[in-house]
Amino acid sequence: MLKFFNNQNTDKKSENNQLLSKTASLLIHVAKIDENYTIKEKDIIKQTLIQLGAKNIDLEKIVLEAENIESESNQILDFTKEIKNTDDKFKIQIFEALWKIIYSNDVADMYETNLMRRLAGLLYLDSKTAGDIKERAKQSFNK
Repeated sequence: MLKFFNNQNTDKKSENNQLLSKTASLLIHVAKIDENYTIKEKDIIKQTLIQLGAKNIDLEKIVLEAENIESESNQILDFTKEIKNTDDKFKIQIFEALWKIIYSNDVADMYETNLMRRLAGLLYLDSKTAGDIKERAKQSFNK
């Protein structure tokens, strides 16, 4: 019986690591969309992973793995299918982090805003929530 619970913990840990990898891959994808992946964006990604509970995990390893996943993928559905099944709080945290990455260089171009509209739909975020998150992120960089 104890072995069964140990397997459940292992499965849960594996699911969490996969969710973190896919989330980091999505964050990296958005950071790279303007073809300018900066250290500032990488720091926002790491900070987001910490806020999501990746405290005892090697962040460099997760980011490197996510960079590989992102470079080998050709569609954002690979990243969002895990995230869309999480609770609203998690999705809102991710969506806000995505906007922070975009506004980290003080401007959101048309490709970035188009991608974010698509992501709002894929993550099942309503327009008002998505707009509020965007404004919060924008204001955090205008202070």
